[in-house]
Amino acid sequence: MFKIQDTIISPDHKPFVIAEMSGNHNQSLERAFEIVDAAAEAGANALKLQTYTADTITFNGTSDEFVIKDQNSLWKNQNLHKLYQMAYTPWEWHKPIFDRAKAHGMLAFSSPFDTTAVDFLESLDVPCFKIASFENTDHILLKKVAQTGKPIIMSTGVASIADIQESVGILRKNGCKDLVLLKCTSTYPATPESTNLLTIPHMAALFDCQIGLSDHTMGIGAGIAAVALGARVLEKHFTLRRADGGVDSSFSLEPEELKNLVVESERAFLAMGKVNYILSEKEQKSLQYKRSLYVVEPMKSGDVFSELNVRSIRPSNGLHTRYYEEILGKTAIHDIEAGTALSWELVR
Repeated sequence: MFKIQDTIISPDHKPFVIAEMSGNHNQSLERAFEIVDAAAEAGANALKLQTYTADTITFNGTSDEFVIKDQNSLWKNQNLHKLYQMAYTPWEWHKPIFDRAKAHGMLAFSSPFDTTAVDFLESLDVPCFKIASFENTDHILLKKVAQTGKPIIMSTGVASIADIQESVGILRKNGCKDLVLLKCTSTYPATPESTNLLTIPHMAALFDCQIGLSDHTMGIGAGIAAVALGARVLEKHFTLRRADGGVDSSFSLEPEELKNLVVESERAFLAMGKVNYILSEKEQKSLQYKRSLYVVEPMKSGDVFSELNVRSIRPSNGLHTRYYEEILGKTAIHDIEAGTALSWELVR
């Protein structure tokens, strides 16, 4: 079991859905508020930010080292410092955004990207911390976050199983008692084929903690499937409209999609149930509509039961169909009207 304030994350509780604002506020605090309001309206359990500045996440360098070279990246050819200047959430916005989320009854927290961000978020008394995939092997950050003693959610993208094992060890050694790991494929957007959700139950067994999904695929299908495999935390980037643009908008959910994720993930959770072969009360009432053997043509005493006058039909008031071949060739003990449920008392 994993607990953030009064919220419990466990196999016995419905999925915990996190709306990740990231840089989708497009440097407008009013738009950030609108995103918070829309996330609450859609039913998200939490609102998450990212806490960094361009200078705390990278260096203002002009060499090729600081340029995204991957031509398949959404941010290809962009300088890292300039990209993060455009994407970051001003630190003075954090408190009003968190307060807005809390007013809606949502939890509000963030991903710190360096130790100064941890100190800042601690000053705001965040209920937990999220470790982003690209920071999940930064032992300096991991130790700092773990030493707060607060619950931690960590994405596992861009990390080998050995990396994850080492990082989990660092967190636990430094005081982390409540940990959720998120299966994550850190490509933007991620393809369904690269998502490998079957890793979720394996991670749960290997690391003995709650598992979730940080999902960068389009749509909500991966999230629903993840719930069926045991995920109890679902994190998705969220925006008002993808058409508005923004650093992460192209792989973010819109309000109606987030609402569908909340509804359908809970439906998937409820549908999991338990191993069960016992008929429900409603199913038991439906037994009468199963098939059984009926006489479907008028018969005289002594007539032979055949494929022409005996059929398997609904309802189930007649003999079980397992006796069909045994009945064929026997004779009627007296006259039988068409539409009569066949019983042994009618058979000689």
